[in-house]
Amino acid sequence: MANHEFFMRRAQVLAQNGTGLVSPNPLVGTVIVKNGKIIAEGWHHAYGMPHAERDAISKCDGIDLTDAILYVNLEPCTHHGKQPPCTDAIIEKKFKTVVIASNDPNLNVSGDGSNVLRKSGIEVIEGVMKNEADWLNRFFFKHITSGFPYVILKAGQTADGFTALDSGESKWITNLESRTEAHKLRAQVDAVMVGFNTAEKDNPELTVRHVEGRNPWRIALDKNLKLDTNLKLFQTDEKHRTIICCSKEMSESEKAAKLQVLGNEILASDLENDGKMDLKDILEKLERQYRITSVLVEGGATLHSNFIEKGLADELQLFVAPKFFGHGISTFGQINIKGVEEAPTFNLKQVRQIGDDIHAIYIK
Repeated sequence: MANHEFFMRRAQVLAQNGTGLVSPNPLVGTVIVKNGKIIAEGWHHAYGMPHAERDAISKCDGIDLTDAILYVNLEPCTHHGKQPPCTDAIIEKKFKTVVIASNDPNLNVSGDGSNVLRKSGIEVIEGVMKNEADWLNRFFFKHITSGFPYVILKAGQTADGFTALDSGESKWITNLESRTEAHKLRAQVDAVMVGFNTAEKDNPELTVRHVEGRNPWRIALDKNLKLDTNLKLFQTDEKHRTIICCSKEMSESEKAAKLQVLGNEILASDLENDGKMDLKDILEKLERQYRITSVLVEGGATLHSNFIEKGLADELQLFVAPKFFGHGISTFGQINIKGVEEAPTFNLKQVRQIGDDIHAIYIK
């Protein structure tokens, strides 16, 4: 098992090379081992390109693989899509063994890849470093099983839980290293979302800076389309794309048409009984219409609280600085509960120190 874990860990490292490039596909890496040594590696480079297994196998021309082991962090596919089934290539090369971390999360096809390989006489070992592999592809797993994107709430806050002073001043609570980590997060997800207040007051670009990576979709919630069209969010090109979520009524307005001329997308949202935009409806449409599988919410207290109250947040990423305001705008200050037993609860996934800041990740 120790050797299996060594090579599977390498496969998962390779898979991460596709971060931000393969969505809505999963992150997949492959290692081919012969006589205890790695002879080929591969990964899924970008959506529409060859899958990891075929990428690695293509580097083994003229090599006998009948006694080789193929390591892959996700069960090989059996279906035709933009690429042919990976199981066909594995069977054709007559691998001795295939070691898998995660099974396909799609209940309609889960286990098919393993079964096809076993029926062809190939030994299949499953579940090696499964927990790590499941975490790596949590965005893919959520969207393929639910039809909704994976939602991360991100906030930088003081040790006593404030994201800004009463005046709205917040630059800078956390250190540069923490803010750089936040940009890494942007490069990993399909979209970054802000609410009306954050867009209006902060005029954010919501682009990836300080690190390498492609820019995600930018999403602004603006029910009545009152935001100034000169905001940085609305200056678009091929690498800086924005979706504006508004009411169905406003989606047919002259303002909406003007924003579209500027290159922005308009998404019409259902409204809830209290007149607020329906976040669940928005998430479903983002996944269905734009194939967005992950959303990083960088809103303020109102938007963060709404996501928590409606049970739509899958993960919290909190960057906590050793500062104390004593009063101000609380990160989740608009959550309304009547008793402790009603408090929304998350589980601590990991915590680490970034300089003097603390980075904590909580999951449902």
